[in-house]
Amino acid sequence: MGLITLTLALPLIGALALAFLETDERTTRTIGLVSSTAAFVASLALLVRFDTADGALQLEEAATWIPSIGARFALAVDGVSLALIVLTTFLVPLILLASMHEVTDRLKGYVGAFLVLETAVIGVFAATDLLLFVVFFEFTLVPMYLIIGIWGGALRRYAAVKFFLYTTFGGLLMLVAILYLYGQAGSFAYADVLGLQLGITEQRWLFGAFLLAFAIKVPIWPVHTWLPAAHTEAPTGGSVFLAAVLLKMGTFGLLRYCLPLFPDATAEFAPWLLGLSVVGILYGAIVALMQSDIKKLIAYSSVSHMGFVVLGTFALNATATSASVVQMVNHGLSTGALFLLIGFLYERRHTRRIADFGGLAKQVPIMAGLWLVVSMSSLALPGLNGFVGEFPILLGTFQTSRWAAVLAAFGAVLAALYLLWAYQRMFHGPLEGADNLGTVDLKAREIGVLAPIVVLIVAIGLYPKPLFDLVQPSVDRVLTEAAATAELDPGLEPIGATVEDQP
Repeated sequence: MGLITLTLALPLIGALALAFLETDERTTRTIGLVSSTAAFVASLALLVRFDTADGALQLEEAATWIPSIGARFALAVDGVSLALIVLTTFLVPLILLASMHEVTDRLKGYVGAFLVLETAVIGVFAATDLLLFVVFFEFTLVPMYLIIGIWGGALRRYAAVKFFLYTTFGGLLMLVAILYLYGQAGSFAYADVLGLQLGITEQRWLFGAFLLAFAIKVPIWPVHTWLPAAHTEAPTGGSVFLAAVLLKMGTFGLLRYCLPLFPDATAEFAPWLLGLSVVGILYGAIVALMQSDIKKLIAYSSVSHMGFVVLGTFALNATATSASVVQMVNHGLSTGALFLLIGFLYERRHTRRIADFGGLAKQVPIMAGLWLVVSMSSLALPGLNGFVGEFPILLGTFQTSRWAAVLAAFGAVLAALYLLWAYQRMFHGPLEGADNLGTVDLKAREIGVLAPIVVLIVAIGLYPKPLFDLVQPSVDRVLTEAAATAELDPGLEPIGATVEDQP
């Protein structure tokens, strides 16, 4: 068994153990933590073996899967997929540890669903067979649907069904496009499909099918409406995983599939996608300002911040596109930590209304301090991880489209407004009311969950070079492949063109 397969299999082994063994609550939690932590260790071993100087897909593993159609169980990683796999395996044990007191009903199902979800997401990031990719991509819906629908809030069934229908529709269109590519290439192998010479009309239709599937997952405005409901109704662990990992499947797919497979269509539609990204950035930020529920506020902030990732992706130059991958990781850490903090506060107060709080910094100084650090990370304060992602995105986008960069910068200003205003209302001012006076500060377990995330937030902010070194060669490869295979119509700008390159 190869190392990628082992990383993928370990959580699944834990889930199968829970399914077939009679376990009490403590044993259930132990199996979940041990198997997910083992997957994290295996992903670190992958990181050690990975050659960061080489942007190609590495550590390839393959076995015959469905011989009659030539489908293979083929896995490999590049710098982008490896960064997201490590992020996934890093967060799942923390999510399970954080959920220790929140979820007690049907605990085996909850832990098992997260372990299966982890396996499916790792498969999405590692698959190099398009049929295998779409199987993993669609299968992520099942455990996430159960997590929202069983352990969520009062409107959990509505949120779960909306999430399922939106994402299933996009995935089915992508499956049709993959079947067309299979008919042209005679293979589901990523390398074979990459070698196809597709006409511009074919590319437009295929690009549209892939784009819709990934746009819903990101989500890009205006197909974002499932996200606030899913975030608000999901349990804390579900919200963390949704924001930190599941949304990244969409932006990963844009970079892995849309850019290199359909370069002409990418260049043609990039200006429109820059526009949609800017609308999403500003729309998400403005709606976040209007929220009275802190969890909804962070949900809409996710729409805004993921807009920066899409903006950097379709700026189509190395500076912005590499930074967009870094920002995927940064958003996973900062927004994941915010949802954890909201969950910890909700366990104490059973309310998320901002107006119900006030002056809490006096009562819960550790929580207030960590909340401030994570908020500053989310609003891209220099010295923290958000800045080293968002600033290069804006810088690279400015080289391609000045208007998009300037308008997107207002989104960063609005982020400071909604995050700091919410913080001020919740943690400053007079400490009044019996509930506020009785709020208990974070416990050792909760601090232990947040501490490694905060350490990474600071470390990446102060020294982002290792993360950029990991992703940059792979991003360069994607842009080079797209530029090399593009046969652009007259008037279309080539992949990677900047303002200075334009006539």
